[in-house]
Amino acid sequence: MTDEGTRTVTRAEDPLLAAVAGGVRLIELGHPFFTGMPCSPNHPGFRMTLIRRHGDMERPDGGSAANEIIVTGGHVGTHIDALSHVSHDGKLHGGIGAAEAQRGGTFTSHGAEHLPGLLRRGVLLDVAAAHGAGTLPPGYGVTVEDLEEAAARGGAEPREGDVALVRTGWSRNFHDPAAYLGTETGVPGVTADAARWLADRRISATGADTTAYEQIPAGAGHAVLPVHRVLLVEAGIFIIEHLDLEALAEAGLHEFVFVLAPLRIRGGTGSPVRPLAAVSA
Repeated sequence: MTDEGTRTVTRAEDPLLAAVAGGVRLIELGHPFFTGMPCSPNHPGFRMTLIRRHGDMERPDGGSAANEIIVTGGHVGTHIDALSHVSHDGKLHGGIGAAEAQRGGTFTSHGAEHLPGLLRRGVLLDVAAAHGAGTLPPGYGVTVEDLEEAAARGGAEPREGDVALVRTGWSRNFHDPAAYLGTETGVPGVTADAARWLADRRISATGADTTAYEQIPAGAGHAVLPVHRVLLVEAGIFIIEHLDLEALAEAGLHEFVFVLAPLRIRGGTGSPVRPLAAVSA
């Protein structure tokens, strides 16, 4: 029960508590983190190893503990971009000077500690399914028409405050780093015009099942990031990358409760996350 001034709200009266009590199924929307997983060459990769193993130190009562050390970039594996991640013409979102904001090896504005926890309406825009394909072609640019068709097909249009997830099917290649990163072949992704279509709907965040939420033509690498500019710098919309949307698509869920809690990394440019879709059991 919680106090609302002089009024006490019981579980039966709280629709959110009532919904949870009625049973909720959680669907994973991200990849597990492991040494050797695909990683953009622009970022240091994820590494984890045990620094203490059971038996290294045994307590008088026979107990033993193990623990690990983790080294990773902030934009490795399933993660969310803070607004400090990308600047344009020397400016972050809101016209903040990037050079002044990043002094001392950290960000004083738009750091990852300001990333919000998200409990929002989620929408799956299954562009691969709209094309009748399991996976979009390498280097394909997702257009406004693609997003409109995916929204109509799924019966779920992105609205203000929503989290819009774009499925290309590319996470099916996650087991093959060379194919997934598409260094030679390219990677499908949203175009700048499609990003503006999403921004016009005033969504809070958007994500995709690729490494860079960008259309990456064959051999282009990450030469330019026009979609990051549109979303992070111009619109202040957070970007989630390296999603796994296959289970969501297989379940035929185009509308759901989206749950995400970033790490509060002071002055950082991003955070590893474990996003979930919550639906009635």
